[in-house]
Amino acid sequence: MFVMYSASNLFVTVLYVEPAADNIGLIAIQITDIVPSRLYRYVRLVVNLYAFIMLRPKPIPENPRLTSRDVTVVIPSIEGDGEVLSETIRSILATEPHEIILVTVKANLMRAQVMVKGMGTSKIRVRSVTYPNKRRQMVHAIPDIATDITIFADDDVLWPPTLLPWILAPLEDESYGGVGTNQRLRRAQAPGFQQRIYGYLNALYLERRNFDCASCMYMDGGLPCLSGRTVAYRSKILKDEAFIQGFTHEEWLGRYQLNADDDNFITRWLISHDKKIGFQYHKEAEVLTTLEDNPNFVKQCLRWSRSNWRSNITSMFCDRHIWRSADDPLQRANLTGQGVSDANHGGRKQPWSTYAVYQTTIIQWAFIWDCLLIYLYYKSTESWSNETRMAGLSTFLTWMLMSKFLKLLGHYIRYPVDFLLLPVSVLFGYLHGLIKAKAMLSLNVVSRFTLNSRSPHQQ
Repeated sequence: MFVMYSASNLFVTVLYVEPAADNIGLIAIQITDIVPSRLYRYVRLVVNLYAFIMLRPKPIPENPRLTSRDVTVVIPSIEGDGEVLSETIRSILATEPHEIILVTVKANLMRAQVMVKGMGTSKIRVRSVTYPNKRRQMVHAIPDIATDITIFADDDVLWPPTLLPWILAPLEDESYGGVGTNQRLRRAQAPGFQQRIYGYLNALYLERRNFDCASCMYMDGGLPCLSGRTVAYRSKILKDEAFIQGFTHEEWLGRYQLNADDDNFITRWLISHDKKIGFQYHKEAEVLTTLEDNPNFVKQCLRWSRSNWRSNITSMFCDRHIWRSADDPLQRANLTGQGVSDANHGGRKQPWSTYAVYQTTIIQWAFIWDCLLIYLYYKSTESWSNETRMAGLSTFLTWMLMSKFLKLLGHYIRYPVDFLLLPVSVLFGYLHGLIKAKAMLSLNVVSRFTLNSRSPHQQ
């Protein structure tokens, strides 16, 4: 579609400009001015659309080596009980894992134990830590894990009963270290107007994330992040003392110990240790989750944006595994300095993921880019007649609008009524630049929790 539009734009230029010699240079200038910015912006979309359509999940083998008996599920939770958590645990129990380890805080330990006792199963073990810290809650469960595969799950997800065979399928290959799945929002029943708006934006966030993950996985085997809502890892990776030390002591700028960004750290660890990562985009591997559908939605977006800034900057400029070959002397020195042996040196690169996801954190600002493209169009068509110029502008704006919902088409097919909220999505896309800017200026905020729930060390 982009190629057709570019060709159409060139055709209109040639058709309406007098073919005098001095106008040939003008045509070249017009094309030079506007085409590169359009290429940067829209080649990514067109290629990602193709990749998204072409991706197929790893099939379940006829005689799998790994089964549900090889899986331990770890659920970090602050509250330790409640209806949502109970639903989460029951949906996980339906997949018949070897064991579930629920890790809460000491203040809520008794509540968690009462809830688990009421479920009438011996498959759930309850553990606790002193303060709410997701990373330490996750690590606290590791000594109790006796299976080959560990799945971390949030305390507000719903699993389909068919999940485990699909998430285990890539792990039949020993070169895979972690596998994620696609996610959808659990839509609220009879939501109010405000809740409906927040829910719509949350649903689009997950749809967009699924799209980016699937596209990058097809193009170069990369991923922006293996989401911690539900993700499977080889237990031996998590039990590595070097991993535990790095995971529990990661700092931002050498000053701020991170509690958030746990899934980003593990994803980068797998890449740096030359482990493949998988993404099973399939209906039978689809996890439902809840997100903030109240004014806390903005705080949630702010936290996500901070995580993107920190992790993507680290991936591109500190670790550099995603875009520099391990054969590069500087990269080899960096790997060795992080405890990666020569045996683990891989040449793995993620050029498309770097272009399509990582660098967008720094460069992609929707409002600025759209204004720039319109300005370049205006300047490059000054010699056109007013009628032709307006026709071209209408075509251009139509394409810009289409580009904002093409990757979200799956959501609108499932929920056609949400198409009426498309202007809300476009407006939020522009306003999100303010959230992104605020996140960039507050990267020292490294906790998932409010001040009242932090440990003394975090405060």
